[in-house]
Amino acid sequence: MKLLILNGPNLNLLGVREPEIYGRKTYADLENYIRAEALRLGCEVEIRQSNHEGELVDWIQQALGRVDGIVINPAAYTHTSVAILDALKAVSLPAVEVHLSDVDEREPFRRISYAGLACRKTFKSFGFEGYRMAMDFLCSDA
Repeated sequence: MKLLILNGPNLNLLGVREPEIYGRKTYADLENYIRAEALRLGCEVEIRQSNHEGELVDWIQQALGRVDGIVINPAAYTHTSVAILDALKAVSLPAVEVHLSDVDEREPFRRISYAGLACRKTFKSFGFEGYRMAMDFLCSDA
């Protein structure tokens, strides 16, 4: 099984950006964690991060016929991007949404998830562990 792991804006600043919310581990730590968990699960992962909505949409579209599922942390685009929602719906690949923090306990606008409307499941507030949970869900659902 091959999974595309997509991370949205500002996740490249993990460890620096609001450590009281996101912790002190870096984006490189997250990538290492994902790769180790993928190895344990016996799946292949392609990890990408972008601060640009269109690039995320392009990667979702390019996933069609190349991967078996998508794990996506759309970050701030969660609450604003109909384009990401439409791309996920268009490719119809099994997708799972991940958030490091509990978005429901933060500002009210963060409680709306457009991307989540096209996802089979959402894992929030588990930190890095949410990525493992998402990969495990997709691998066991196959």
